[in-house]
Amino acid sequence: MRVIVENDYQSMSRKAALLLASQVNLKPNSVLGLATGSTPEGMYQELVEMYHRGEIDFSEVVTFNLDEYYKLPPENEESYHYYMQENFFKHVNLHPENTNIPRGMVEKVETECWYYEEKIRRAGGIDLQVLGIGSNGHIGFNEPGDRLNVTTKLVELTEETIESNSRFFDSLDKVPRKAISVGMATILKARRIILLASGKNKAEAIKKTINGYVDTRIPSSLLQTHPETTLIIDEEAASLL
Repeated sequence: MRVIVENDYQSMSRKAALLLASQVNLKPNSVLGLATGSTPEGMYQELVEMYHRGEIDFSEVVTFNLDEYYKLPPENEESYHYYMQENFFKHVNLHPENTNIPRGMVEKVETECWYYEEKIRRAGGIDLQVLGIGSNGHIGFNEPGDRLNVTTKLVELTEETIESNSRFFDSLDKVPRKAISVGMATILKARRIILLASGKNKAEAIKKTINGYVDTRIPSSLLQTHPETTLIIDEEAASLL
């Protein structure tokens, strides 16, 4: 596990964008695993600027997002479909048919989960997976527990995650209680992984991710078992190391 500590959020975002751009420039048809939330926003902004400067071409890239809220329409401003369109997809030359996000409005959830895994397999697997991290160590919506989902599944969100995500919604009761999330085994099959973390509220989770035991109660700690994982964090997130 490689750890890169940058001075601040902007520097962290720029470093992450450079690593992702390097992947795409070396392999134009890369398969990217993408994350949502406040932390990757700066990285997406940097990538959009790089695209407009002619420094990167996404025309052959295929993307798979980690998760989506269950029963939240894609046009809802808090859905991850909407997030990806507004923060990244519509600003670069990704082909819409090459972007993939779990469909939260489906009735047959098990079929959707199986199909999503199959699409990743047919694409050749994830070349570079981008991750954020929750304050409880969750990645994607793989929440702490005695057992973790292996593949893409419908998951129950913890009260801590619901409370944390309520800042994006009008009220706590508007936050979905379930989500479709790519599982830990699928994440760990990615050839390379970069995890981003910013702020003091992530410091404890980062400490346990790097220096703690490998424990399903800290899902991010499983990244210790991956041979090509890079953590890009700011000084506040690194304050307990």
